[in-house]
Amino acid sequence: MKTVKIKGMSCQHCVMAVTKALRGVAGIKDVKVDLATGEAAIEEETAVDLQAITDAIKKAGYEVG
Repeated sequence: MKTVKIKGMSCQHCVMAVTKALRGVAGIKDVKVDLATGEAAIEEETAVDLQAITDAIKKAGYEVG
């Protein structure tokens, strides 16, 4: 399981947007985004490149930090 720190989330809508973006990345089995910690816990089905995860988060409008 990978954990990624996310900057810019401020509400539940942000959590849903990041969750949806990450679930669209090939190889990701499940994702849990925690607003309080600003982190996403990513469970992989197959190995996922960190750049693909970063790109999905940025495309959703947030920063990886």
